Amino acid sequence: MTAEFTSVRNHTERAVFDAVITNAPRYPGLAGSAELLADVACVALNRLPPRYIRHEVDYVFYLSERERADAERHLHDAVDYAFGFVQARTAMRARA
Repeated sequence: MTAEFTSVRNHTERAVFDAVITNAPRYPGLAGSAELLADVACVALNRLPPRYIRHEVDYVFYLSERERADAERHLHDAVDYAFGFVQARTAMRARA
């Protein structure tokens, strides 16, 4: 028996990537660097639990409205934190 897992993905990753791109213009010191934006995404993702899905409808179907709202709030909080964290670390490295 073989299993097909290529359709399994972490919904949180795509949501974080989209939020990082959307919010990048607010952080001009980071927005021009693909590496720093990837760092922001990593920091944010490490603050959030993964949500594995096969299809986008799975995410919508299996969570209550409150759970979706909470997940959205946590995502935005994690991305805001990550931008601040990477921005502060970048500033510290520049001074060294």
